[in-house]
Amino acid sequence: MVSNSLVKQLPFLRRYTRALVGSQAAGDLLVQNTLQAILDRKVAVDAAVSPRVALYKAFHEVWNRQPQGGAVPSRADQRLQAMDLSSRVALLLTAMEGFSFAETANILGTSLDEVEAQVVAAQREIDRQIATRVLIIEDEWVIALDLKTLVSELGHEVIGVAPTHSKAVELARAGNFGLVLADIQLADGSSGIEAVTEILESFNVPVIFITAFPDRLLTGERPEPTYLITKPFLTETVKATIAQALFFHEAKAAPETLKAKSA
Repeated sequence: MVSNSLVKQLPFLRRYTRALVGSQAAGDLLVQNTLQAILDRKVAVDAAVSPRVALYKAFHEVWNRQPQGGAVPSRADQRLQAMDLSSRVALLLTAMEGFSFAETANILGTSLDEVEAQVVAAQREIDRQIATRVLIIEDEWVIALDLKTLVSELGHEVIGVAPTHSKAVELARAGNFGLVLADIQLADGSSGIEAVTEILESFNVPVIFITAFPDRLLTGERPEPTYLITKPFLTETVKATIAQALFFHEAKAAPETLKAKSA
């Protein structure tokens, strides 16, 4: 039987596996395989660590028994394929999932020095990312300013900040961009989810949701976002997630192509 303490961590593990493999379906299958392995006693749950660390540790034990090549979808872009898998895993666990280096070493069954080296290597890969233009959908101006500053420091350009659904669509139609950062609850009571849905009807860009209400998106009842950050967020989490979103996005259209679409 899977304990309630482990069950409470499943939404976070599902988020992690989706970011790891770039697919909700593939990620959820990995989570199911992990739960089945725990139920069948094919993998042990470490009682000496927190439930969250124990669950992620069990997941990695199951995942390591599978061919590693299957972890990355064939449609993932060449830059993702070129990134060292161990570095990407260490980056996700520390920067996106918030585990300490020591907890990450425990989860992966490796040394603290090795984790630190893997994170450094991942950050170097991030630094080589091609700059893009970013649309921010956020109604809290302090948070919007923080995101705008962070994005600019990463070498990206912000095309605008939209506090409402209608403004988000207006900005999207007016400017070429390659990434969206979006809240789900906007100033006039409109929905960031609906705004993103409308934008994606015309633009093929990755989206990162940044929200204080992650449970509204992690329901398991509909397609869920691959990239989801919980407020209040850490700068390193946003940096890592932006890098992952750009790595995994299949068709990064050139600015000229996006501009043509918006015309």
